[in-house]
Amino acid sequence: MKDFSTLKSSREFNYVYRRGKSWHSPFFVIFYKQSNAKKVGFVASKKIGNAVKRNRAKRRLKALFIEFYDLLKPGLYIFVAKKDILEVDFAKIKKSFEKSLRNIKLLKNG
Repeated sequence: MKDFSTLKSSREFNYVYRRGKSWHSPFFVIFYKQSNAKKVGFVASKKIGNAVKRNRAKRRLKALFIEFYDLLKPGLYIFVAKKDILEVDFAKIKKSFEKSLRNIKLLKNG
């Protein structure tokens, strides 16, 4: 993940939310804004649960991102966890993650 830095300010997050395109899956939402910069952010709201559950949801999203980051196009990414991400097997989430990336054409190889 050495190529990607993290989105830090609410201004950066709001820019991607407003100007980027989004894709919804049952377990997460991807927001993407094309850019030469490579930045990523992970979000889990209080709807997910307490701090332990929110951190677990973000860890799952980060693990998925790490598996695919070599294949991703440069840009600004935000991954927002949904409540179901904690209740499903990781393999099922991974399959949904890859399918989502292909549908919005964020993978370099197609």
